[in-house]
Amino acid sequence: MTINTQAQIDKSWTLFLDRDGVINVENVGSYITDWTEFKFCEGATEAIKYLSEMFGAVIVVSNQRGVGKGIMTLNDLKEINSNMVNAIAHAGGKVDKVYAATSIHDSDHNRKPNTGMAMQAKEDFPMVDFKRSVMVGNAMLDMEFGKRLGMHTVFITSKFEPVHLPHDLIDEQYPSLFAWAKTLTALEVVG
Repeated sequence: MTINTQAQIDKSWTLFLDRDGVINVENVGSYITDWTEFKFCEGATEAIKYLSEMFGAVIVVSNQRGVGKGIMTLNDLKEINSNMVNAIAHAGGKVDKVYAATSIHDSDHNRKPNTGMAMQAKEDFPMVDFKRSVMVGNAMLDMEFGKRLGMHTVFITSKFEPVHLPHDLIDEQYPSLFAWAKTLTALEVVG
């Protein structure tokens, strides 16, 4: 399934976004521990503005093990995410909610690819239909998270090399969120 040719995105769709490497430049091998370290990926705020107009809800789901490791506090993370949401709103976009998995354990139900953050989103936003959702991320665990729930997946190649398609976990791949958003702007938005 390629959304931009075979499906009609409207306000009944939900967009799930990973944070680091999709919205902001990832600090590979470390963590974003302070707002001063947070830098938006090129075109990301513009992309989210476009996508906010198309999707009914925009939800960020992010693994943030740095909190569990004690490298940063939960309040540090909340401040970074709050500033990110405000900056996106200032640019004309919206993020409806940010969920973060802070456990150091891969077995934690909230840590992607486990589906706990999606289940929380479904509880908070009952209109979420995973079959009418897109997961955009830059790691295979993001893609597995999406596929476990039946979502359409978009792989951003900001951290890893592009993969050969077709791929069991990846429906589409692009170099950036902005590049993917540009493919959708020609769609007629319904709703």
